[in-house]
This record gives sequence, C-alpha cells and structure tokens, in this order.
Amino acid sequence: MYKLLFFFGFFAIAGNSFAQKKANQRINSNKKSVITSVDNKKEALTALSDEIWAYAEVAFQETKSSKALADYAESQGFKVERGVAEMPTAFVATYGSGKPVIGVLGEFDALPGISQKTQPTKEAFQEGGAGHGCGHNLFGVGSLAAAISIKELIEQGKLKGTIKFYGTPAEESGNGKVYMARAGLFNGLDLCFDWHPGTRTEASTQSSTAVVEYNVEFFGKAAHAAGDPWNGRSALDGLELFTDGINMLREHIKPSSRMHYVILKGGDVPNVVPEYAKVWIWIRDSKREEMDKIVERMKDIAKGGALMAGVETKVSLLSGTYEVLVNRTGAEYMHKNLEFLGPIQFTESEHDFAKAIQKATGVDQEGLIGEIGSLRETSENTGGGSTDTGDVSWIVPTIRMSATTGAVGAPWHSWAEVACAGMSIGHKGMMHAAKAMGMTIVDAFENEQLRMDVKAEFDERRKGHVYNAYLSDGPPPIKSDQ
Repeated sequence: MYKLLFFFGFFAIAGNSFAQKKANQRINSNKKSVITSVDNKKEALTALSDEIWAYAEVAFQETKSSKALADYAESQGFKVERGVAEMPTAFVATYGSGKPVIGVLGEFDALPGISQKTQPTKEAFQEGGAGHGCGHNLFGVGSLAAAISIKELIEQGKLKGTIKFYGTPAEESGNGKVYMARAGLFNGLDLCFDWHPGTRTEASTQSSTAVVEYNVEFFGKAAHAAGDPWNGRSALDGLELFTDGINMLREHIKPSSRMHYVILKGGDVPNVVPEYAKVWIWIRDSKREEMDKIVERMKDIAKGGALMAGVETKVSLLSGTYEVLVNRTGAEYMHKNLEFLGPIQFTESEHDFAKAIQKATGVDQEGLIGEIGSLRETSENTGGGSTDTGDVSWIVPTIRMSATTGAVGAPWHSWAEVACAGMSIGHKGMMHAAKAMGMTIVDAFENEQLRMDVKAEFDERRKGHVYNAYLSDGPPPIKSDQ
C-alpha cells in the first residue's frame, strides 16, 4: 500500500514539476526579467505610491506628486522633460532610441473632499482634504514600474527601440492628456499602454463615454429687486430657463446620453436683480457624434433662455474627451499575460478589510475579486465614466487593462477606494498591473506582426478620422500662483 502511495505521489510531484516547467516555458526570459524587475522594486514602488497617496493633490496642482514620479524616473536613467504642453506638472520620461516607440501613460491626481485614512470606516486623513478615490497614486507608479522594466531590457541590449513614460496630470478634471495631445506629444508612437485601478483584473475591451464641458453665461442688468425690478433684466432668469430646457431635453435623448450641470453663479443678494449668472454643464454619450448633436441642442436652449429673459448669453467650450477606441487585438495579448500571472492573492485580512468597507457602504459583502476576468465582448454602447485616455486612443493604438485595487461593489470616487489605495490591497493590484503591462510591452517590442495587427485594427476602427481636440484656444486653466 505504501509503495502504491509512493508511486502515485512520485508521479503527482513529477506531474506538478512538469506542469510548472511547461508554464515557465510559456514566457521568455525578457518577460521573466520584467517580473523580477517589478518584484525587486516592491519596497520602493509601494513607498512612492503611498507618498503620492498622502500628497493627494487635485488637478493641475500635483506639484509634489509629479516631482516624486519624475525624480524617480530620472533616478532610474530616464531623460525627463518637465512642464510640457504648458502644464508645470506634466512631463515625459524617455529612454532608448529608434523604432519601435512605445508609450506608457501614468496619472497621479486626486479628487477633492474625500480624504480618508487607511481604515474600513469613514474618517478623514486630513479634514476637508482630497483623496485618491480613483487610485491614481497607484496608476502612475504602476505604469512607471512597467516602463522601467523595459528600460532595463533596452539598456542590456535585449530589446531595441524607445520607451516613453508620460506623466499626465488633471485626468479627473481638466483633461491634461488632451492638452498633451494638442501639443503633439503622442505623435510618432507605435503603441501606447495604460491601466486603471478597479474592482476586477482584466484586459480592457470596453470603451468609455465621450464628454464635453461648457460654461454657459448670462448677462443682464442690475436693479433694485423691490424698488424698480422693471428696470432690471435677470441673468438668473435666463439661467433658470436654460436649465429648465435642459431638463426637458432629457426625455428626448438616447439612453446612452448623460447631462450634468452645476450653477456656479446666480447672483449675490436677493434684493438685487442678478446681472450675471453662470452654469457649468457636462454632456456625454458613448458615441462622440451623438454627443455633438446634443451640444447643438444645448446651444439653442441657451439662446432661447436668454431671449425669453431679455438677456445676453455666451457659451464657452472648456474641454472634452473622445470615447476610448478599443483595440481587441492588443487586449488578447494582455489577457494571455494576465492569465500567465494568475490571480492576485489577497489575504483573509484583506478580504475582511474589503467586507468591512462593503458593510459600511451598504453593498453585498463579497470581499475582493482576485481572479483574472474573461476577455469580454465589446459593447457598442458603454455607460459610465469618461477618460482623456480616449483622446490618446484615437491618435495611437492603445492597449489597456484594469487591476483590482478596491472592494467590489463599493462606491468609486469615494472614501472607500481612498482607504484601499493607500494599503496592501492597492499595492498588490499596482504590482500586478506593472507586470502584466511590462510583459505585454515586451510582446510589442519583440513581435512586429503584433504591431502591424494592432495598427490594422486601429485603422479599421478609426475609419480615417482626423483627431481634433475638444479645447478652447489658449493654455490650460492653471491658477497663476502655481
């Protein structure tokens, strides 16, 4: 009996060894070097992400965060150009020469008002402060780690070409990549990569919504609201008629469309007829063409509101982003590398941390999803948020992924993700993303056919469209004291 158990045990061990050997053969030495490079820098990478987490700087104000990333890139041998595209916190770090030229995007801005400690109950880290409720402290560092792993291979002569890391500010509000795109900084890339923190780990095969934002202003005539209101013309009346019209329009737009606004100015005191009023409006759709149609309706509504109130109006474009142009060919390569890496191994205490957040936010207590997601079919109409990565994806083929850094079902852009982004749950997702991206970038450097196939799909989906940024003339809206 013991001989029989030994016999089967021997072959079980031998079988496992064979399976492991076979798995190891699925990736080449360059991909193994990427994994080793990222693992060897774990302490430095987590410290850098925590440093940026603590800075929690909002759009266009990421002075310390940008410097920390750029300094680290420089210390790793990259040539860093700072303050590009008229943005002090934007930079490009470059290593190598010649073709192919491959870019990696990294974000680092936070969201206002959601500061949070790294604990599963709501408590501000800094009262009234910002927080990384979208995990951008992880995003920038993970992307840079992937770029560094490729730089090392180029330095060793194992890959040929150029790697560029883009430090891209103001994704949450301000669309920093759009200004970088307008400046031509993504021109000449063969491929571009990015990832995003999330609640699932998978190659990205879904688009985003296109979005455009406008200021709508109304100009009237002040008068005493009680003494002689007939001598006044209320800018606020024009604004309210405008918002009424927008809300009536909601019935007549497609389910894929969204409109949101906030009133920035509606007068100063009730006893003065307001001579100035201002609303900030965002319009979205999964297809840019449909969004553009709604914009024209919005402009007509502004004219109508002004006409009824007897005031003047001005509609000013602030900025906007394209929807993401999906590249399934590239996603298939990313998916294979994610499958090789396997699931993110979260501990019981990390699952408990996530479940406590889920309990606090009133969602099912499912913990964390560490498994690799399937390669999903691309939906024609994608709801949800927008990203200025969409603009990059219409200039150069862009391969994307997401990695688990937060509790499934818990609200995003909230304290719940801020808590996870500053501790081990976020760190593990960041490390996984860095490895998967680095491995897929190796594929892109080594495999000319991959680059050709990705480009062919890009050209087919783009259908000859010539990129034109949704931006008003002039520099980014950066405060003069920065």
